[in-house]
Amino acid sequence: MNDTLLLIGHGSRHRAGNEEIEQLAKNWRQRHPEWRIEVCFIELAEVLMEEGLDRAAAITPSGARVVVLPFILNAAGHVKMDIPQAVEAARLRHPATEFVCAPHLGLGRDIFAIVERRLDHLQRELAVPDPRTTGIVLLGRGSSDAGANGEMARLARWVFEAREHDLVDIAFTGITHPRLETVVQRQARLGMTQILIQPVYLFTGVLIERIGEQVERLRSAYPQLSFALGSYFGFDEEIFALLDARALAAASGEQLLDCDGCGFRRAVEAAHAHHHHPVHAAAPACGAGCDHP
Repeated sequence: MNDTLLLIGHGSRHRAGNEEIEQLAKNWRQRHPEWRIEVCFIELAEVLMEEGLDRAAAITPSGARVVVLPFILNAAGHVKMDIPQAVEAARLRHPATEFVCAPHLGLGRDIFAIVERRLDHLQRELAVPDPRTTGIVLLGRGSSDAGANGEMARLARWVFEAREHDLVDIAFTGITHPRLETVVQRQARLGMTQILIQPVYLFTGVLIERIGEQVERLRSAYPQLSFALGSYFGFDEEIFALLDARALAAASGEQLLDCDGCGFRRAVEAAHAHHHHPVHAAAPACGAGCDHP
């Protein structure tokens, strides 16, 4: 592959979370020593997008491209607005370099496979209880973008149809509802005696620590319930496979997103100009959750 791959992570106030993404990039390079792989972050880290795009352009030979890979699970404002805007600015700074964007990771079947394996592990941790009295909570970050939250709902539906659990719910750590405490209260009222909580997160960070604290409080508040808390996805094999697929598809010209003329962004910018508030829930986007209709 002659293109330069730029992995863009979210960034965290928790330094360990940023270091884990950098370690993942290092591991990915070891798998493909012939690939040029760079990493940067949207916020809360040392190498942000402007610097990362400039670095990628500087090492990209003539005739090759910079392929931007959003290392993000949900297509919310960062994927639909911040990354495309940064890429547009980079095109102006580096007119001789071609920049293209691949889709974000998404919550597709690759991530579903990770969730299924994690839930199997959590059930074994609780000595394989009856699934009819064992609730599942998939816990996401939360967004003001209804489409991003809808990806979580779809994932939960896949889990429900694949397993025998009576209750499979979603909860969010912020921005939107319901929150974890509310969902646990509901499941307890509906007769669950065990609850599996699986965070839908890539790496550690402040919110992962907060989830651990929340679950400890829930154990104290509901001593009659057994809780099993899963970990973030980290270095699961499916993550590397998904990155490989995104990179190879980009190299062959498939699944590339045009960052110009995005309907989502036009709607948001127009609403901001007239009303000065975001309209993420109402703005159009394509079915794949990318940055153009």
